[in-house]
Amino acid sequence: MTKPCPPLDATMRERLEARLGRLHLNQRLGIETEYEARIFGQGRNFFHLENWYSAHGLLRGALRLMGLHGRGRRNARAIQVRHNTINLPQLPAVFDGFRILHISDPHLDIAEDMPTALMEAVRQIDYDVCVFTGDFRSRTFGGYTAALDGMRRVREQLNGAVYGVLGNHDSIRMLPGLEDMDIRMLMNESLTLSRDGEAIHLAGVDDPHYYRADNLEKAKQGIPEQAVSILLAHSPEMYRHAAYADFDVMLCGHTHGGQICLPGGIPLICNANSPRALCRGAWRYQQLQGYTSSGSGACVVDVRINCPPEITVHRLHSG
Repeated sequence: MTKPCPPLDATMRERLEARLGRLHLNQRLGIETEYEARIFGQGRNFFHLENWYSAHGLLRGALRLMGLHGRGRRNARAIQVRHNTINLPQLPAVFDGFRILHISDPHLDIAEDMPTALMEAVRQIDYDVCVFTGDFRSRTFGGYTAALDGMRRVREQLNGAVYGVLGNHDSIRMLPGLEDMDIRMLMNESLTLSRDGEAIHLAGVDDPHYYRADNLEKAKQGIPEQAVSILLAHSPEMYRHAAYADFDVMLCGHTHGGQICLPGGIPLICNANSPRALCRGAWRYQQLQGYTSSGSGACVVDVRINCPPEITVHRLHSG
């Protein structure tokens, strides 16, 4: 039985309101209260498989019948480290070689050993900053203490600055807990990363997939027109808006690369209202360079077939 979300006491409400503003908080809380567990409707997709409770048992049963369940569970813990180069001619020379560790969709409470798998994967990696593109929690509703506990263990293995955005599985109530771990969450806002007097800009939006709480206009405020700007978003679905807002780079996740794929990594579903070319890996739309992570975790069931979990090191190059 899924435990309900802890009630929002006056102290937390006051803190969240001071952090986000009353309008953003009321909108997010209202949608969470009324729609967070819906199977049909709401968000950019009509059908939400992750909210259909019977799907968990059906998928596990089908995988066991095919003899794939055990292998799929082992696959889900074998996180691969991928490398991606992003060429930005206008990048300040002091940022040439700047490395961004990108982690998405960890779903840390889907199984007790998932945080350990991620901790092992990040331990030996060199990077300058780390970013998370949402979905810290497994379910889209209910309690989140286990997800925060798992993230706290992972955070101990991460060096330096960590930034993030919320996904469609994350409650706005999780924000204070994440920021108390020294994870700077970007809620339709941006900040400056500085080196030797030069700067690039990192922006992030609240979940654009289910809660539709993203606001690119607010996120882009304060970023100079010619400056290099990198956008964190949970889902690739807002790629057109990001391109027309003149972002240079967009890092996202949500799709899990399909998670359960046919041989050759062909996804059965991508769970995003966007072209399949944007479902996994590097892509480009006009001047916008994007990368959709396959995610480090798993959703609905803790298995992966023909679609390894990943964390990605993006290297910025000024050439």
